Amino acid sequence: MHVRLATADDLESIRAVARETWHDTYDELDAETIDWAIDEWYGEGAIPLEAPGTIVLVVEVEDAATGESDDHEAADQLVGFAQAVVHGETADVLRLYVHPDYQGQGIGTRLHERLRIQLEAYDVDRIQLIDFAFNDGGRGFYESLGFERTGEGEVEIDGEFYPEVVYTLEL
Repeated sequence: MHVRLATADDLESIRAVARETWHDTYDELDAETIDWAIDEWYGEGAIPLEAPGTIVLVVEVEDAATGESDDHEAADQLVGFAQAVVHGETADVLRLYVHPDYQGQGIGTRLHERLRIQLEAYDVDRIQLIDFAFNDGGRGFYESLGFERTGEGEVEIDGEFYPEVVYTLEL
């Protein structure tokens, strides 16, 4: 497993991981709503890699890939990513996803740990994130990392409103 800063070459794979994860995780949303959100929120320019105070990390795992012959070569496959934006003493985690086929293997935890290391340079006091209120798996994951539920809200997706929960980790 290798965690590194994202590059522009990663954006298509990031979008693919987001799409697969949303379709697998958010049963409460229909497929068209998910595809609309991914196209809007992960489209051209939606993930600014060079913006001040922005950190985008990806995680790759070695995966067997078959070439033209019967020989197998090791290839890195992007299976997760995280994006955070620093605002003063707070870092907002906008995205933290691991492809469904790779969840439960410690990849999300490793990604979070590397994100925290990157955030140390900004001297933040807290990390916040927002997730759908109906994402029980996400809640368990965030709480296992020490996040606490600190607020509620809602998000509009293609004209519909969905409940959200704010989680905070005091550093």
